Amino acid sequence: MTLRPAEPKIREMDSGSGAHEPCDAVMIIGFGGPSSSDEIRPFLDRVLKGRPVSRERYEEVVHHYELLGGRSPYNELTFRQAAALRGRLEAEGIGAPVVVGMRNTEPYIDEALRDLAASGARRVFGFILAAHRCEASWERYQRDVAEARARIGSSAPEVVYPSSWHDDPRFIAAVADRTRAAIERLDGAVRDDAELIFTAHSIPARMAAESPYVAQLRRSAELVAALLERTRWRVAYQSRSGSPREPWLEPDINETLRTISGRAAVVVPIGFLCDHVEVLYDLDSEAAGTARSAGVAFARAATVSDHPQFIDLIAARARAYLSSGAEA
Repeated sequence: MTLRPAEPKIREMDSGSGAHEPCDAVMIIGFGGPSSSDEIRPFLDRVLKGRPVSRERYEEVVHHYELLGGRSPYNELTFRQAAALRGRLEAEGIGAPVVVGMRNTEPYIDEALRDLAASGARRVFGFILAAHRCEASWERYQRDVAEARARIGSSAPEVVYPSSWHDDPRFIAAVADRTRAAIERLDGAVRDDAELIFTAHSIPARMAAESPYVAQLRRSAELVAALLERTRWRVAYQSRSGSPREPWLEPDINETLRTISGRAAVVVPIGFLCDHVEVLYDLDSEAAGTARSAGVAFARAATVSDHPQFIDLIAARARAYLSSGAEA
């Protein structure tokens, strides 16, 4: 790793930080996904650069995208979230720009920040699309934003971030509503006995130990289960992609489904905010197949995506920064 000059300051404010200069724009910050077959390999090359992922696993993921038509709906759904947020703010008389910046596909974070700088924005509220925080889901995004700002130079807007929202009642309500709809899709004979299995991306155990990821995930799941008055629930992990020699978070969703043979499960992808390959293939195809083999009635809850309560959450956080520069 080469040394580089000190990065622009990354600011995350919490409810006790007081008022600051208001923000004048919003940037939704996402992972990105390939929009066509010819983008799959360049996308994966960017995502996996420097990571110890085997060629076999690489080709498996390429095949998963091909089975889904050669594209991911991630970008389209993220733009839908941004449009819903823009509409919500405009309805309240707030006309601040709302843009999308992706880590791994166009429009890249650099592009979004350059466009905002050209429009005169000096301070941007950055909403990273990750409810549960670890180095992979949070710090990498902040680092990419800081590096983009350094490349742009003195005209780059400052970017500030909200405090954690994994337990925000609006997020919990959105997940609960999606879960309730999935429960209703089960046959009435097994509906009451169905176990909720909350899933999120597995990460290296070392990374998890250095972050609040697991605690935040369990808290989100606990609150959703309580809101639904369901006592049978657990957390599992999915979509592992690292070296088999390195410990990652367990149990895996497929192993979990095999342990509840003869019952029903509602899988809730609480760690994912919109559909993409790790939901559409890893759950709807692979995990659903595991459930069939194990004799488990299976339903998958939808991601929050542009659920009104989730958009309310983003709007409330953005509104506070746009009006006073501090979170309500």
